[in-house]
Amino acid sequence: MLHTEPEPSASRQGRCELCGRLTKRGTTEHHLIPRTCHRNKWFKKRYTRQQMQKTISVCHDCHRCIHRFVPREKELGRSYNTIEDLLAHEQIGRFVEWVSQRK
Repeated sequence: MLHTEPEPSASRQGRCELCGRLTKRGTTEHHLIPRTCHRNKWFKKRYTRQQMQKTISVCHDCHRCIHRFVPREKELGRSYNTIEDLLAHEQIGRFVEWVSQRK
């Protein structure tokens, strides 16, 4: 009987949805509306449960960048809850452009 390694999850196999890189460390899931905001009335009135649970697969560098440049969870959920909004953030957009040229 052959011993096979378990396959990595789909998110770990994929490319980063921001920079497009395929890294050795794989990707992590980033909640576009942070989980800490899911019980907040403001978010509950404006978003469905499915919208609040939406995630994107991002590399560790981009994930760290997002939380570094927008450290407030409510601000992330309110102003940067789409890929387009994240890329429109001046510092995140510049970082993603720079890191996408790296291997």
